[in-house]
Amino acid sequence: MKPPYYAVLFSNCLRNQDDVFYQNLSQNLRAQAEKQPGYIGLESYRNPDGKGITISYWENLEAVARWKKHSEHLVARQYGREKAYSQYSVRVCEVTREHHFSNP
Repeated sequence: MKPPYYAVLFSNCLRNQDDVFYQNLSQNLRAQAEKQPGYIGLESYRNPDGKGITISYWENLEAVARWKKHSEHLVARQYGREKAYSQYSVRVCEVTREHHFSNP
């Protein structure tokens, strides 16, 4: 990824980590996101206590806005509010630079 681009940080806490419907919905949503114009990538992490964060990367704000309005994303957001999450927050950030390190 070469800046500038955008990162959407979705931090949340699951009510039930054994929710099979949520797990399937999440996998399907990720596959749908990968097909969207402007999609760059995604990272997702979850702690044993149910707290997690998903960071999706997008080329521009238009791509972020299109994804927010995607029909399957709308269904997932509704399910998240009603059933899956005890809380969540969304932050949209512009990435202006990045640095990398690896030690093989």
